[in-house]
This record gives sequence, C-alpha cells and structure tokens, in this order.
Amino acid sequence: MKKLTVFGIAAGMALVSMVGAASAEPNAARENYYASGTHQFYVWCTGGVPSYTATADGASAEEAQMKAYEESKAKGKCWPLWQGKV
Repeated sequence: MKKLTVFGIAAGMALVSMVGAASAEPNAARENYYASGTHQFYVWCTGGVPSYTATADGASAEEAQMKAYEESKAKGKCWPLWQGKV
C-alpha cells in the first residue's frame, strides 16, 4: 500500500509539472489555436512508425491540423497533436 501511495504522489506531481509547463508556453495560448498562420504539431504515430514534429498553415489550428493529418497518412497511423503557433 505504501508503494502505491508513493507512486500516486509521484504521478500527481509529474502531471502538475507537465500542465504548468504547457500553460507557460506563450505560443500554446488558446487564442492562438483560433488564429491563422503556421501551427506546430507533434505527430504521434503507432505501429512502429516513429513520431515527429511538423508545421502546417491554416486559417486556424483545426484547418492546419487536417493538412498535417493528410500529409501524415502516407507514413502510417499517425495523428498530429497541436503544440502551438509558430
């Protein structure tokens, strides 16, 4: 039980630090998600395909994400995750 509690505390601290680091990134502000321009994505892949970062232009992050997704489909089962506006 003690190991489980220590693991839970460590996991909670790691989560808090990751959320804090993400919110500290000025380019990842929510208003930038809806702004037009170049957006950066972490392209997460499965099935042995290595993950990578990519950029795409769009009227919003959603439009740019679809462009990045179309490009990533040729590499395998991949999905771009928005990181911020470049």
